[in-house]
Amino acid sequence: MTLFALPTLAQDAQYSQFYAAPLYLNPAFAGNQGPQMASAGGNFRTQWPGAEATFTTYAAFFDYFYEDWRSGFGALITRDVEGFSGLSNIQGGLQYAYELPLSKTLTVRAGMHVGAVYKTANFSNLIFGDQLDNNGNITGAGTIEPLPGGRNQIWLLDLATGVLFYSPRFWLGGAVWHLNRPNQSVVEGNSILRMKTTIHAGYKIPLRISQYLTGENEAGQERSISITAQYKIQGAFQQLESGLYATLEPLVVGMWYRGIPIPNAEGNFNNDGIVTLVGMTYNGFNLGYSFDYTLSNVGIRSGGAHEISLTYDFFLGNPRKPPLNVRRIPCPRF
Repeated sequence: MTLFALPTLAQDAQYSQFYAAPLYLNPAFAGNQGPQMASAGGNFRTQWPGAEATFTTYAAFFDYFYEDWRSGFGALITRDVEGFSGLSNIQGGLQYAYELPLSKTLTVRAGMHVGAVYKTANFSNLIFGDQLDNNGNITGAGTIEPLPGGRNQIWLLDLATGVLFYSPRFWLGGAVWHLNRPNQSVVEGNSILRMKTTIHAGYKIPLRISQYLTGENEAGQERSISITAQYKIQGAFQQLESGLYATLEPLVVGMWYRGIPIPNAEGNFNNDGIVTLVGMTYNGFNLGYSFDYTLSNVGIRSGGAHEISLTYDFFLGNPRKPPLNVRRIPCPRF
């Protein structure tokens, strides 16, 4: 008898600082920093560190905007280890986004992602009935049960697409991941990786500093409030994140709610957590730390979730070449 089994259906790893992982959010963000600018960054997240079923996720990315083609190019690699079974995913992909001005204030970007996923599982973590004594305690002895047949590792092709509309203050985007719905099972049988759809939007409000200055102070440092929201659905899983960022460079602070604030068919609320953020920006560097306070039945004893993001924006082009009039997306960096 198997007491612990690998999940047959799973949702993608998530980031609380979803705008600090732009290529993971939407391939239309590839090369979003403006003409001749590049960005490199990384993310780390550990969820429920106080429980055995800890989820750990890492990511690294690079992107660049080539203004002659009005095109952004990106590369993304992520790794996450899920819970007790040691189920591990390594994903790598390349992205392309094309930018098209629709009017003097509105721009649209369309992007695509082509990637590969390497998935493995550590079956040695499974506990079988013959490894327990009469009181249900683990004896430490090996099992005579056969391990799950088939494959304990697999390669998958993964496809995604996305679109993003934005103006100097407003943005609205959406992405669909796992378009080809590959079989992700590492044992015999089928476990289709369900498509994930995300919709994200926001509005930036420049703060009035003086009679003559709005949005930036005398040193060119941003002063604004950003209202943001993200909705995602994958199979039966759905989630909403909404909140505020206050940008007072070099300091950025934020707070948002994660969950579904309306009751389900059983009359229960899906309250997942409250996220708080503090970040710093300096000379192209953006460093953020966030903490998820768990509101769900898992409880705060699980340790919540800790997340760190680091990005660096830098010029990568010909300094003597005058840049095109390409608008920068106004969303936060954390």
